[in-house]
Amino acid sequence: MDGQTSLSPAARAFGYAGLLPQLICLALILMGHEWRYSALAGGFAYAAAIFSFLGGVWWGQAVQSGKATAGAYGVAVVPSLLAVALFLPWTFGWDWPGPALLYLGALIMGSPLIDRALGFADRAFLRLRWHLSIGLGGLTIALGLLADRVV
Repeated sequence: MDGQTSLSPAARAFGYAGLLPQLICLALILMGHEWRYSALAGGFAYAAAIFSFLGGVWWGQAVQSGKATAGAYGVAVVPSLLAVALFLPWTFGWDWPGPALLYLGALIMGSPLIDRALGFADRAFLRLRWHLSIGLGGLTIALGLLADRVV
């Protein structure tokens, strides 16, 4: 594969479509919709699920490569643990969801650096990962910045 065409059009289309839930949450907040708090919670849940999913991708790539070290598997479980840790402030009634959304968005934006460090992904996948991670991370940060309007 040449790195330019190794991803199908469907993979790209569905990847970009994955930004729609966060866009909808952001729109609900900007419109002042009565579901704006639910939009914040849903935006957090969606971003946390995707971040956890990325760990699963890294795990799968490590298994598929046949040459992964224990460190690759350790890194692959970190996103799920961080997502749960970022949810804990809400369960304890602390300041949430603004700070959690900001951290989660930043972690998602930086996650392609892990893909690069692991070295299992081809160029086309990494390019798409950068686009989607900057998109989802940026939208999640935007939700975090707007959280004070809602809570």
